[in-house]
Amino acid sequence: MAERQLGARSARRRLSRIAGVCVIVAGFAFMSCPPPAAAGPRPDRPRLCATEPAPPTGSATTPPPITSGSDVWSFVSEPGLHPQRVTVTAHEPGTARGKIFVGPYAIGAPVVGQTGALISDNSGDPVWFRPLPSPDLQNADFKVQTYHHPRTGKTQPVLTWWQGSIAIPPTYTNLPGGAPEPGGCYYIYDNHYRLLKTVFAHHGFYPDEHEFLLTRRGTALFIATKPVPMDLTPYGGPKDGAILDSEIQEVDLETGKLVFSWDLLDHLDPAESEVSASDAATSGGVWDAFHLNSIDEGPRGELLISLRNFWAIYDISRRTGQIRWQLGGKESDFTFSPDADFYWQHDARFGPDGKISLFDDGCCNQPDGTPEQESHGLVLDLDFDDRRATAARTYYHQPPLFSASQGNTQTLSNGNKFIGWGQSSYYSEYANAGNTEGNGSENLLYDAKLPGSNISYRAFRNKWVGKPYYPPSAAAKTENGHSVVYASWNGSTQTRAWRVLAGPDPDSLSVVERHAERTGFETAIPTDDPGPYFQVKALDKEGRVLKSSDIVTLAH
Repeated sequence: MAERQLGARSARRRLSRIAGVCVIVAGFAFMSCPPPAAAGPRPDRPRLCATEPAPPTGSATTPPPITSGSDVWSFVSEPGLHPQRVTVTAHEPGTARGKIFVGPYAIGAPVVGQTGALISDNSGDPVWFRPLPSPDLQNADFKVQTYHHPRTGKTQPVLTWWQGSIAIPPTYTNLPGGAPEPGGCYYIYDNHYRLLKTVFAHHGFYPDEHEFLLTRRGTALFIATKPVPMDLTPYGGPKDGAILDSEIQEVDLETGKLVFSWDLLDHLDPAESEVSASDAATSGGVWDAFHLNSIDEGPRGELLISLRNFWAIYDISRRTGQIRWQLGGKESDFTFSPDADFYWQHDARFGPDGKISLFDDGCCNQPDGTPEQESHGLVLDLDFDDRRATAARTYYHQPPLFSASQGNTQTLSNGNKFIGWGQSSYYSEYANAGNTEGNGSENLLYDAKLPGSNISYRAFRNKWVGKPYYPPSAAAKTENGHSVVYASWNGSTQTRAWRVLAGPDPDSLSVVERHAERTGFETAIPTDDPGPYFQVKALDKEGRVLKSSDIVTLAH
């Protein structure tokens, strides 16, 4: 479709900004004149970032995590790890290969287990867990991507995620709920769990948790956010307010330089928002008019973006920066067949044959009497000749779910769909044919429920081979008069069995168990040998030693 001529609409969307003055909004100083590019670490010297939460701004503190009980994993060999324990409610043949990737946290309730980045298998057992030191720190958009090295042409699988603090009241009330607090960043880890890169935003924006996408060009596309001071009275908000602006940024991963940016305030009219500017009164005077929550790149370099609070998806020419078409919202270029419309949507993705997939939250707080919809995965067929969107596939849950925020619809390599239910505590996999409202169990292949009030912004199924650079962990205890050795290797996907060595001193160890099958994250291996020194060796499927643990002593 040719790029549309925006004309008066483009002019109306371009907003003048207050220039040359520093304004204080909700306890933060914002420069309305363009700030210099954010200073970050040298790209060839990555460092840990966002290791402490943002200072609280609200009236209450976040409750401490629940780190014991039946809903939490605890391990003898890894006493510092307490990931959530999910309940698998369905597991049928036909699921795609791969592990499950989530970033558990909670809103308005204690998180069960630690927050962090968690890989699990189909049984719900942890595979790798990287905990965070505070429930006010979260990981989001945790997944496997391919890192393309532009200089060498080589590629490698990597783990990527956002890390930082999310504005969750009543702990954080300076920004709209779900916005990133200052201080976040993006991580890239290799399959040995070593830090490769940390990525930061430019133009004084904050790295945003909603999207971090690696490209074939050796760059990263992501969402960056910041409040911009603005008189909101034309929209029904405060005069000394601010609007939460978002910018699509693309950074060269080798140099750290910004190579592309596209600012929402330069192209879109906040008056099209479905969120009242009066809501700024509860978020430090900042209005979340747009809420940009996903970016996808098409085969010709076009960008697909989702604006939750506009109920709209846009196709943007990366070359010219013009909007090619709009799907949904107050000025949609398309009409909708029954079951094709969506509200508060997330995770818009290009699909084959002109299709678009997304997660339709469908609720809540509908304005103007708009009916609430049951949340579901949605695939739309776009007819560009008639400018009409038709529901090609839908994916509903049983019991019905109503997710007020977050969520994603991932297309898997075998055509299945993996659904992260966002603010509802589930993730699921469906056969490609999907189902219809009221038939949520049809074509459901896999389903798991997170404990307590735990949720994950998105959930993914990805293929992953983890080869930790660090050694396995071991512990030994006396239980009922016998020695029990506990073995684990956080992140190893190749370990199939364990070999146990024991002896009276560290220099005189011999094999006491040649091949103990791995049983979940941690394997308990009884032995009659009194030790008191023990060591374990991780074995692959061929029985070869992958790596040895440190030598540990028996605890009574």
